[in-house]
This record gives sequence, structure tokens and C-alpha cells, in this order.
Amino acid sequence: MLRKYVIKPPRLRQGDRIGVISPAGPVSESDLQPGLRMLKSSGFKVYLAPHVYNNIGYLAGDDEVRLKDLHDMFLDPEVKAIFCARGGYGSLRLLDKIHYDLIKENPKIIVGYSDITALFMAIYEKTGLITFHGPMVRDLSYNSGRNWDSLLRLLSSAKSLELSMTEKAALIPGRAKGPLIGGNLSLICHLVGTPFLPSLDGCILFIEERGEPIYRLDRMLVYLGLSGHLKHLAGLITGQFEECGDTAAINGLLMDIVSDLNIPLATGLIVGHGQKNLALPLGLKAELDTDRMTLSFMEGGVM
Repeated sequence: MLRKYVIKPPRLRQGDRIGVISPAGPVSESDLQPGLRMLKSSGFKVYLAPHVYNNIGYLAGDDEVRLKDLHDMFLDPEVKAIFCARGGYGSLRLLDKIHYDLIKENPKIIVGYSDITALFMAIYEKTGLITFHGPMVRDLSYNSGRNWDSLLRLLSSAKSLELSMTEKAALIPGRAKGPLIGGNLSLICHLVGTPFLPSLDGCILFIEERGEPIYRLDRMLVYLGLSGHLKHLAGLITGQFEECGDTAAINGLLMDIVSDLNIPLATGLIVGHGQKNLALPLGLKAELDTDRMTLSFMEGGVM
């Protein structure tokens, strides 16, 4: 069932304060410095969460401090946008502890990808807030700064947006309209059976992955199909599958999974774990057109 409403956060303006949190894996100060310099040189103030550099094994601190940093950023009236430092693992552990009403009452830009997919899916399901799949602070400087340019344009303007899929592969041609939902495939699968996965019915789903051999991609896609979450999709787009094996074999797998669904299937969305990771608004209505190989949004994701 499609959402009856969405919440758009206020746009980012020159001089605004951007908060940085680590809701998942740990990050070092040296890893963040290039991205922090880029934010400051672009005219933004930066506020690091108190526990951004915490490190307990594979987590950036215990659940309580990571959760507190998340909540405090939404509560702080001086913080206009929240950028995640990195992915890794850990967002899933927070989902049943988040105060979603707090987020709904204080809507803000929040940016991330990879493990942050779990956080964004839950926020969208519980609040309707548009979130932003895009580069995190650790990799803002990748792609010669073009990732940051893409993100900044998206966050600072309410204008319509059109993205070209440069690899231009329409595996199943067609057009589709619906909210754009998606992110990391394995994180989407881990939300199946929980109250934090939004309905994918009528949505354009995009997926990306890293370091998963094709049999695992097969297992995840079949699982989504068996659980009923692919049955009523409007369309499917793939981003980058970094270190996942032969592209032709992956495309063949996708064709096999999707061929009976009567929906368009396109590749070439430049999002994911590669050096190029352009920004997307999650939850915003979009149109996929495989004749033009474009993904278009009739409105911006911010107010």
C-alpha cells in the first residue's frame, strides 16, 4: 500500500550547521578529515556528535550512545542536516529503540547508504520522512568531488531532478511510476518480517551490493520474491554490484527473477559502494523511462 503522505525536510542553505553521527561501524579521525574539509570549504558549519569516534569492536560505541547521538541531532535546532560518517554494521540494532515521533516532529535531512539502508527504511515506514541515499562523510571526496556536488544540488533545491543511467541497459523495457525505495540488498532482506520494512507495492525499487557472490545475490532475490515483496513492484533498477562477480551473470539472474513480474528492469544507476555514488531521495515519487534511460522526479526532496 502506497503512503498517503510524505514529509520533506527543509532544504540546506549556505552557512547551515551539518551534524555528523556514527550510527553503525567505527570511523577514525583521519578517515573523516577529507570529507569534513570539503563540507567546511563549501561554506557549512560542522558539528561532530560527542561519540562519533567511539569504537567498540565492530560498532561505533554501544547502542545507547549511538542512539543518543541520533536523537540529539534531530532535537538540536542548530543542526539542519545529519550526515552519517560511514556504514559498516550497527544501524539494525537501533531500530526498535528509536523515538520515531521525535523524528517526525523535527524533520531534517539525513544522508547515508550501505548499512544506513536499515535506518532509512525504518524512518520512512514509521514517519514518512524523505531520506537521502548518498555519500557519507568518509567518502564525500571520492569521484573528484562530483558525489558531493550531486548531493549538494539535491539537498539545496526543491526543483525537479532527472538522472541518466549512463550504462544504458534496459534489460526489460518499459515505463514505471511510483515512490523510489531501496538501497543495500542484504539490509533490505534483513528487514523482511520486521515492522520496519515499508511496503514495496507500487514502488520503484533500486538495489546495490558489495562483496556478495552471485549465489548469495540469488538467495536474497529469491527470498524477497518468496516473501511476496517483489510481487507488486512498479519497476526495478540496479545500482552498482561491486566485487560481486560477472555483470552478465548478475543481469541474467535479475532477468530470471523479474521476468514474470511484468515490470521494467534497468541497470546503470550510479549509486552504491563504488567511487561514483550519486545522491537519491528515498520515498519521493519518480518515473523510470527505459526508452530515455532516465529516472525523473517531478519535485525536489526538500522544501
